[in-house]
Amino acid sequence: MDLLSPEAVRAEFAHSTTYLNTATCGVLPLAAVAEVHRLADAAGAGIPAGSGDFDRVNRVRDAFARLVGVARDRVAVGSAVSTHVGLISAALPAGSEVLCPEGDFASVINPFVVRADLKVRFAPLESIAEAVGPDTTLVALSAVQSADGRTADLAAVRAATAAHGARMLVDATHAVGWLPFDASPYAYTVTAGYKWLLGARGVSYLTVSEEAQHTLTPLHAGWVAAASMWDATYGPMRQLADGALRFDESPAFLGYHAAEPALALLERIGIGAVHAHDTALAARYRAGLARLGLEPVPGDAPIVSVPGLADRLPSLLAAGVVTAARAGNLRASFHLYNTEADVDRLLDVLAG
Repeated sequence: MDLLSPEAVRAEFAHSTTYLNTATCGVLPLAAVAEVHRLADAAGAGIPAGSGDFDRVNRVRDAFARLVGVARDRVAVGSAVSTHVGLISAALPAGSEVLCPEGDFASVINPFVVRADLKVRFAPLESIAEAVGPDTTLVALSAVQSADGRTADLAAVRAATAAHGARMLVDATHAVGWLPFDASPYAYTVTAGYKWLLGARGVSYLTVSEEAQHTLTPLHAGWVAAASMWDATYGPMRQLADGALRFDESPAFLGYHAAEPALALLERIGIGAVHAHDTALAARYRAGLARLGLEPVPGDAPIVSVPGLADRLPSLLAAGVVTAARAGNLRASFHLYNTEADVDRLLDVLAG
């Protein structure tokens, strides 16, 4: 069966609204909901299974590594993108120049801004590659912009950073899960797991290239950052874990238990199929907006934002259509559980 057919989607999800807000938070698959209930029930019953399963966390790490094309020892698990970015910020020498796109998501920017001894410079997303200079230490940017779905020219930025000896930090939160994304060329990538990856809050991923692993200090190293964590629960650890695993945070188990079946669903369908599905829905919506005389922010991502329509959010919600208001835009985002009927419902409500 085609898992992107309406019938198959209904078997995997149980949302009751016209949900077009994945860029804020994805819908949990039924299998993920069941895993959350199972862990919570075990915790409430006071049985050992309620304390969470580290083996499951490692299987989630493996699945994410496969999705982004890197070895598992390049992936650290955590709870929030800002924590991973903060680790990278803390490692930069005083005086380093960090280049960011104007208006990028706060978690990609603020960990650098709050360090008064760094020089944070901003440039328009469309010209970020040209803005890389000989003094640039790091370029930090989102692969896809949260507010309006604009997509960065990562290849051009990568060429510019290589020419000037700089590194790249890519926030892939709004890419991984619908867009085929290869994390291997970048020093660092960060990804939240509760949007396009269909997980819950409390799950995030940091990838670090082999060349860049020596640049970071595991400042929040707990016992899970040890080579043998069960031998490191008390006192100083004997040895840090190999590779990026030394940057692990203690996992939020409810989120990671939900993430395993969610990532398995994405792998079973295939990111190529999800990409085709999501972008086709976005194209249908863009065509419908044009018929209504409305002009969205240009692009072809499944995040579609219309400037000046943020005030329509309450009326849409009253009609059972869930969208978002971001940066003055009405933002709709389409994922694998959405259908052409969802797109047409949104357009019908906008048309009045």
